[in-house]
Amino acid sequence: MKQICVVGVGYVGLVTAACFADLGNRVIALDVNEEKVKGLQKGIMPIFEPGLKEIVERNVNSKRLTFSTSYPEALKGTEFAFIGVGTPSGVDGEADLQYVEASARAIAENMSAPLIIINKSTVPVGTGDWVADIVQKHQPHSIPFWVVSCPEFLREGSAIADFMQPHRTVLGSMDRDAAEKVAQLHLPLRAPIVITDLRTAEMIKYASNAFLATKISFINEIATICEALGADVKEVAVGMGYDARIGKQFLDAGLGYGGSCFPKDVKALAYMAAEKGRHPQLLNAVMEINDDQRLKAINILKEMTGDLKGKTIGLLGLSFKPNTDDMRDAPAITIAQRLQAEGATVRAYDPVSMEVARPLMPGVEMKDDPYSMAEGCDALMIITEWNEFKQLDRPRLRQLMHKPVIFDGRNIYEPDDMAKIGFVYRGVGRGYAFSR
Repeated sequence: MKQICVVGVGYVGLVTAACFADLGNRVIALDVNEEKVKGLQKGIMPIFEPGLKEIVERNVNSKRLTFSTSYPEALKGTEFAFIGVGTPSGVDGEADLQYVEASARAIAENMSAPLIIINKSTVPVGTGDWVADIVQKHQPHSIPFWVVSCPEFLREGSAIADFMQPHRTVLGSMDRDAAEKVAQLHLPLRAPIVITDLRTAEMIKYASNAFLATKISFINEIATICEALGADVKEVAVGMGYDARIGKQFLDAGLGYGGSCFPKDVKALAYMAAEKGRHPQLLNAVMEINDDQRLKAINILKEMTGDLKGKTIGLLGLSFKPNTDDMRDAPAITIAQRLQAEGATVRAYDPVSMEVARPLMPGVEMKDDPYSMAEGCDALMIITEWNEFKQLDRPRLRQLMHKPVIFDGRNIYEPDDMAKIGFVYRGVGRGYAFSR
């Protein structure tokens, strides 16, 4: 049993702490937010993530997982300290490292024995060296330490499975022995382990997320062309996905990517490139296409309904993806704002994220279920592909609506089926269905 401290109880930190505890380690999850820590001590999760509450409760009950706001308490006897705090986008797209800096400084001031410090947060290339400088500068007494980069590859909505069954573990350090010790922590996961230098490990994370974001923007660009030429992007994606060189994942045309990772990581990578005098043309195009998808959704709805002024529009789904309540950079926010700017009244329903969304979407009326939300609407927009939306009683929806208009921003329905029910229906890139 190893003793581990994890700094931060957000998506990355809390999942990391809970899963390492579940692997048999003693873990102290540390956060300076007293409200979050007190909530966790009472079994209240600060985030929604399937399976997280159960794994936290199991390991708290077994006394392998505890929570604290005290650095001296959390670091006492600790061999490994993971930094898993947020790194939001700054004004120009750069990663804001204030929480990483505060964590590194506090670790330096409170460590009492040799320690391996592991950057779990997504941080710009070169941050590992910077963290080492901070720790060295702020230690009251010189104590040996080593810095390792171990970027996370967790998807919100499936973070527990992603941690426990990873495709790979990436470790970077200037000290091979330190990296090997962190590798030992990950051996029970039985996944390939890549050990490299600090900066390369940091770059692997950015390159991975930028590539996945590129796939999303690529298929959305193809969807636009499909609409113009009368092809069906869903079938195009199926045909492409069978090619092992391409793969099936991240080829779902829709409203673009959102959340806490892809938007800020692509921006940060583009910023790093520009700072070094490079011109990241592809990354800039990926971001531009992603932004355009939200505006295109409004334009398509206007084609279907005419002037939006005075109309009531319902949004099915708010979170940026299913199985999470995360509203960071969610398309729903931009779409609701544009609808309101056009003079529409906006309603919404989401199974999980309405309380999180409420302060971010002033003037949007939140409803308790999809049917009360749809009643009297002039159009519905499907924003998030929650499974429950795939099983809605669509004839009932049609009867409740003032006008049976649906824009399907996630292509969860088939155009022919919707036409038979009597809907005026448009998806994303489903050109064949309405051009024949």
